[in-house]
Amino acid sequence: MAQQAKDRFIKQTSKGQISEKFVMIYERLLRGEDPSSSSSSFWDELFLLKVNVEYLDEALNNMSVQVLVDVKETINLVFHKCCEALCGGHPIRIINALQTLCALVRFIFRKAPEGGVDGFDVIDVLIGFNGADVEMQSLVSQLSTFLTGKTAVSIKNLALKLLLVLVTATNNVSQNVMLEYLMINSVFEAIVAIFSSPAARQEHGFDAMMLLTMLVNYRKYEAANPYILRLSVLDDEVALNGLGVVLSSALTEWNRQYVATKEAETPQGGLLWQLANYVSGMFTSSEEKPKTVQINDSVLLALYEAVHLNRNFITVLTQTHSPDHLPSPGKSQGNTPAVEQTNAMHLGSSTDTVVASQSQEMQSYPVNLLGTFLTYTSIAMQHAATTDEGATSRHARLCLIILTCIVEDQYANSFVHDSNMTFKVNLQRTTMRHRRIASGPTSGQCLACTVLDLMVETLLSHLRRNLPMDLYARCLGIIHRLLCYQKRCRVRLMYNWQELWTALISIVKFLVSNEVELIPKCNVFVLAIQVINLFNLFITYGDTFLPSPTSYDELYYEIVRMHHIFENLYAMALRHSTSGGQWKAASNHVANDLVNIRAIINHFATKIDSWAATRKISSLTESQVLEVVRANYDTLTLKLQDNLDHYMKYSEKPHETSFFTQLMRSLTLQFRQLITLHNLAQMSVIQELSTII
Repeated sequence: MAQQAKDRFIKQTSKGQISEKFVMIYERLLRGEDPSSSSSSFWDELFLLKVNVEYLDEALNNMSVQVLVDVKETINLVFHKCCEALCGGHPIRIINALQTLCALVRFIFRKAPEGGVDGFDVIDVLIGFNGADVEMQSLVSQLSTFLTGKTAVSIKNLALKLLLVLVTATNNVSQNVMLEYLMINSVFEAIVAIFSSPAARQEHGFDAMMLLTMLVNYRKYEAANPYILRLSVLDDEVALNGLGVVLSSALTEWNRQYVATKEAETPQGGLLWQLANYVSGMFTSSEEKPKTVQINDSVLLALYEAVHLNRNFITVLTQTHSPDHLPSPGKSQGNTPAVEQTNAMHLGSSTDTVVASQSQEMQSYPVNLLGTFLTYTSIAMQHAATTDEGATSRHARLCLIILTCIVEDQYANSFVHDSNMTFKVNLQRTTMRHRRIASGPTSGQCLACTVLDLMVETLLSHLRRNLPMDLYARCLGIIHRLLCYQKRCRVRLMYNWQELWTALISIVKFLVSNEVELIPKCNVFVLAIQVINLFNLFITYGDTFLPSPTSYDELYYEIVRMHHIFENLYAMALRHSTSGGQWKAASNHVANDLVNIRAIINHFATKIDSWAATRKISSLTESQVLEVVRANYDTLTLKLQDNLDHYMKYSEKPHETSFFTQLMRSLTLQFRQLITLHNLAQMSVIQELSTII
């Protein structure tokens, strides 16, 4: 195999003699020989030769673990000489040394799971125990110098790639022994420097963001992590804004691509097409529909860590700017293989037209990272079609976790509820059989209204027999946190609350109607408790945050109008609480929480019947019912319920530790798949080197 790789490489290159020399040298090195003994300039000349990554891959892959252990001194020597070549060497030598280090780390760690041979340790085989500390200190220091200094773009790119190869060398980041060296020898300042520089951020911002995310997640539940501490106290406005620009650029580009793709794939047919679409939808489950959303958890995870750890980042999240000031994601990510592959979407010819029209429509309204994130979340929610831990489900869950952290923050809440700050946010909505909604920007409104719109849309569009309990619980939790803020600060939000009440009642109706299918699978009473708690919050404190007395009247009207749904829920809860089933405690909780809703229904039903009988009216209009409601508040007796405006603060540990551990495993696997042999071989930029030389 090694000989085949050698022959194939020599045929493909126009400089066959040089490439053959590289292969012949490494054949001797991997046999444990030392070709440098006969020439003092051997290593300088070797690092002028283009690295044959394909040959190294096959050659190391064909070596047994025992053979690797036997030649570890030679591998240590190569590693040491690569590190030496980075210090003050020629740009070509530096690039070839970085490529060689990337290949060695990648290949040696890949052999590690095949262990079972005494004496095999990746640190010992790769660097050598005796000099590992000094070697890694020197290497990390030099890489930091590359990233912060006036170095060629290709060298900075390779330096970041080497650091990413190091941190993603194992599936479990917390078990990666190489990261201990990065904990001791920090690259945090170098990452911050990239975010702070517009030019560096444009070229390397994505990789820097991913590197920081990986480092923050190293043993975060087991020991003190200096990167967590440094990120949590970072108050450099320029650097934080730079990180926000990178995140905004990535999310904006993916939103744009999704809208353009969806527009290109949607026929603009008439009535016949609509009828055909309706019929085909009847026979196509949500699980069967194609998913075009692009999954990139690294961006969302970076956003989560910034929001969760750094209070100062909330300011960046809500900072408004003109759409024209957004950087070009295509340029900033053009040198990043990970992004190039992630962004690979087949766009229609109408892309430019769609983007131009949307840009004109949104021009008069400010935009910010939070609005961009809400658009992205609306896309993710449409594709959260499974209840397992698949990519789409994981993506939606992470979006809702981020949004939960945001709506728990006092400053973020004050911003999103500011009626003087209005935004048009392009929320994607699901076309369902009973409606045909054209996705597009919301009307100019404060972001709290947009969040509620997004939650209502999610609640209405995911009612199915394999009910995504976690998704619903998180959406209801976000709504609850917004209402608690409004009640506490007496914010009267100008919002169509009837849409929210309709969504909540639809959930109750769905739970009752599908009791037989749902009860054996999950504790639906947990969701019912959340829904009823929201209604009780409106009933008890609605006069402090609803926009007008009319809104309060409409709330009671909806409860009375849909009384049969609440009565059916009460009967269902009573049945399970008295039968001694597995959900006895939760069902009993629901029955008790319905006390005020049942009191409203019983009280006003009697008054309405009496009013209608007096006037000999068989069917009352909405205005007549509202008239009865307004006239009979004084005689209504309600029970004061405690802790309606309290909720458990979000805590990553212990509730989400398993989720984030699995997420990090997925990210490291994704990165290693993206850094292919071709990527490693093409990392040098010949055109740029020609100008340097």
